Amino acid sequence: MRWNRFFISLALLASAVSVMADSIYVAHPAESKYDKRVLSYRKHWAALIPTQFVVQNAGNMGVLSAGIGWDYGKREQWETDLLFGYIPKNQSTRGKLTMTLKQNYLPWSFELKHGWSIEPLQASIYVNTIYGHEFWRAQPARYPDKYYDFMSTKFRLNIAIGQRITWKIPKAKRRNAKSISLFYEVSSCDLYIRSKFVDSSVPLKDILGLSVGVKLHTL
Repeated sequence: MRWNRFFISLALLASAVSVMADSIYVAHPAESKYDKRVLSYRKHWAALIPTQFVVQNAGNMGVLSAGIGWDYGKREQWETDLLFGYIPKNQSTRGKLTMTLKQNYLPWSFELKHGWSIEPLQASIYVNTIYGHEFWRAQPARYPDKYYDFMSTKFRLNIAIGQRITWKIPKAKRRNAKSISLFYEVSSCDLYIRSKFVDSSVPLKDILGLSVGVKLHTL
């Protein structure tokens, strides 16, 4: 009889503790100004993490260029790419490196079947430079005054338009990327465009270039 009372009392005590535990409210302290500053600091640094990797052929950047990029905007319609390219020796007196800062805008994206989508317009503007002592930013003194004042051989301003097709990798198969894109673009630079305006007989095909590339979206 005593044992029965003991077990009944133990059960009632356990039930009371359970009810009390369910009703306990743990108050979380409000975030301090320091905590908010740390979170903001980390958020801004996290924004510097690249969201994509790019490999591109031609485009006035060299035979082959590769680099990193970031996408942003409500629909990720804006992209900024930083690429490094290479011009082999057989196209110049020696091999040279290039660097390109590129801004892309994709106003539309249309979903297709099986995870595919198409971006019918990719508009780009970019600046690239070639590393080498023979390229100059300002006109050297050996040339007549203002002979080459309009143009610099160190930097080129480029514009391009193209299209892109993207395949969104199924979540079950994702490892290092969420999607992959193939794109092409037709581009020209300020030097070529100027030559067309100066001499209208210059064929359009001589101032335009075709390039293709692949973009891996990691985040």
